[in-house]
Amino acid sequence: MEAALAGTLSKARLPSGVELHYLQAGAGQPLIFVHGVMGDWASWSPQWEAFCARYRCTTYSRRYNHPNRNHMPSPDHSALVEAEDLRQFMGVLGLESAVLVASSYGAFIALALAVEHPAMVQALVAVEPAMLCYADFSDTGRQERGRFTQSVIEPANAAFRRGDDTLGAKLMTGGIHTPEAAVLQGPAMTRRLQNAQAMRMLALSSNEFPLLPPAALTALRCPVLLVCGRDTAPIHAEVFRNVCAAMPQAHQARIPGAGHPVARDQPELFNQLALKFLGEQIPGSHGHRGLSGPPGLGSLPGIALPPP
Repeated sequence: MEAALAGTLSKARLPSGVELHYLQAGAGQPLIFVHGVMGDWASWSPQWEAFCARYRCTTYSRRYNHPNRNHMPSPDHSALVEAEDLRQFMGVLGLESAVLVASSYGAFIALALAVEHPAMVQALVAVEPAMLCYADFSDTGRQERGRFTQSVIEPANAAFRRGDDTLGAKLMTGGIHTPEAAVLQGPAMTRRLQNAQAMRMLALSSNEFPLLPPAALTALRCPVLLVCGRDTAPIHAEVFRNVCAAMPQAHQARIPGAGHPVARDQPELFNQLALKFLGEQIPGSHGHRGLSGPPGLGSLPGIALPPP
């Protein structure tokens, strides 16, 4: 799948001094992919060809992810900081607005940008936004967040603080995905370790999960598709349920056979779903062209997608 992302990376220098490496291809309306904590610009390889056939796509590595060389301290680093990075990045690219397709902490960043600068987001496909504070809006969520914090976040953050990136990456990988994923070897673990600085900076932050107020999410008027995997970890399921409750105007989809990394676990289903949604929601979009399968988002096999 990496071959779909072959090309020479460009480098943007933001007004803040942050550098961001990125790749662009395709033609049409601008679309930006935003990856999760331990991903990078190549995380969207299963989506690249399908989306570039319909949009002018950009995939970039966020502030502390490979191969960027940003080492400036950020004691209050969070999605709010990286939403400002994304705003400045769009300015460097000459974009007043764009479609965003984002996953996990990247979806948190995309929602933060939409809240602060709603005119900049034409539409958003958000896969399991990693806004852990939303677990606190339900009894079962608070219980699960307590368990997740004690068993995953605290030991992983302790490992990052003492410089043991390998252990920290394994603990977070196992907690976010599955225990089996924590024993990844070879290229998969190498890639995670290349991006360990991003997780370390969150571990050292004073508040890595700041609250986007529910009222601010309810007020969003751009088309939003919230996506989760039916087999996702309990913490993500609890967060997703409460985010959906705060966004009754958003479409929701639960994809079978997928965990937290929905777009990588079920790339064909995800691509079809997201492209249909964008094609039907954005005036003048051609995101629906060439898609196979029955018409209508809700008719995709095995996917629950109630209208808002």
